[in-house]
Amino acid sequence: MKKLFKFFSILSPAHITFFTMSMHKEKIGTDSYGNDYYEARPRKSYKLSRRWVMYADNPKAGYVPPEWHGWLHHQTDIVPEQEDISYHRPEQKPPLENMTGTNKAYYPAEHMLSDKSRVRVCGDYEAWTPPK
Repeated sequence: MKKLFKFFSILSPAHITFFTMSMHKEKIGTDSYGNDYYEARPRKSYKLSRRWVMYADNPKAGYVPPEWHGWLHHQTDIVPEQEDISYHRPEQKPPLENMTGTNKAYYPAEHMLSDKSRVRVCGDYEAWTPPK
């Protein structure tokens, strides 16, 4: 019984699939990454409708374009269209994965795991010793 309860708990994939996705949802659109966006009626005693994204490949928030991010968070009710002008600027790069914990992680020059050594400058740090 405990396993069955855990299987249908609120954060389980079964709950999301069977309850959230099957009850009164409406597919609103798809973005350039292939993510699908849905909307459902508000919960009891809530005013705003429920909005969520089902990721195509990588379930990471960085893969939500800015125009859809605004719609998801009720900043706008205008549904972004594929043909609309994007909020992306030419100087913006596509999102990168979080490299923390990998061999591609960023370390500043002073860090012990960094390959770089810190450049010494004039008047560099000198340790203080208290007077006797």
